[in-house]
Amino acid sequence: MSTLIQIRDAAVADAGDGFYSPAKQKAANRSAYNNRSLLFLRRAKQFLGAAKFKLFLAFFALSVIVLVTSRLNSWMGWNPHHSSSVSSISRGGYTVLINTWRQKSLLKQTVAHYASCHSADAIHVVWSESELPSEMLKKYLNKIVVSKSQKAHKPNFRFDISADDTSNSRFKPVKDIRTDAIFSVDDDVIVPCSTLDFAFSVWQSAPFTMVGFVPRMHWIDKEQNNVPYYRYGGWWSVWWMGTYSMVLSKAAFFHRKYLDLYSQEMPPSIQDYVSSERACEDIAMSLLVANATGGPPIWVKGKIYEIGASGFSSMRGHSHQRNKCLNDLISLYGTLPLVSTNVKAVSARNEWLW
Repeated sequence: MSTLIQIRDAAVADAGDGFYSPAKQKAANRSAYNNRSLLFLRRAKQFLGAAKFKLFLAFFALSVIVLVTSRLNSWMGWNPHHSSSVSSISRGGYTVLINTWRQKSLLKQTVAHYASCHSADAIHVVWSESELPSEMLKKYLNKIVVSKSQKAHKPNFRFDISADDTSNSRFKPVKDIRTDAIFSVDDDVIVPCSTLDFAFSVWQSAPFTMVGFVPRMHWIDKEQNNVPYYRYGGWWSVWWMGTYSMVLSKAAFFHRKYLDLYSQEMPPSIQDYVSSERACEDIAMSLLVANATGGPPIWVKGKIYEIGASGFSSMRGHSHQRNKCLNDLISLYGTLPLVSTNVKAVSARNEWLW
């Protein structure tokens, strides 16, 4: 028995000293493997923690971009509606009001173009010539409207005959109109349909102001007998100064109520002045809208095309005439309602940078 106890004691002693033992080696290997596994798991947890942190940063940055994008329109001062928001009858499109004067070939091109614009609900031609439009011209233009329109509901087309051969005729109220929006345009101006639709969406965000493509400005030049004298600035003045206070009705949206205000509530002295002085009605309309809103118009930056020969703006003495119109109309109004601004509406689809 003592011998057996001695052998066991020797075996226990051998297991505790530094001599080699197969069981001891296996236990050591198992312990090292467990340590490596714990180290791997610890590093994996650290890696996953870093990856989650990076994923969180990416998600946060994406959220900021989405928020900035959603707020950008309001920062620009206007909030265009989506196309689905123009489904009502009164706001479902616009009426194109074309002002023409002895340019039948240009009128045919203009009518054909605007008939192809999807949001054009109606096309009215303001005819102020002493000779009425021929039946041949009416039939031709009606046929053009039907053939060029790309929708099931064809735009309503007609001539609005005016017996008065004055510039005021272009702003007479339109009967049986179905839209709030009026797009006033000259017979020699073409605005691409996509650009026109964008301007329409801008007008919907501010339906009681003028929204147009041709900005102009004014500024005080000097005083004569304590009366300020104003200068009318064309495109190069707008470009140089970076500001404007008018958009011309040769290519602009406005609410149909301004046709009634212009014809029925504007002082007769102003209408008489416009009748005697051609090329002043657009300034008179700008003053009328500014007086009604107390705010500036909105310039939509977009490419437009003037077809045919140059108009009044290229004639000698045009600048002097515009200065005279501006100052005389301000005097008749008794106040200066024009408000200057440097805000412009630009479609992000046409810009390289957002």
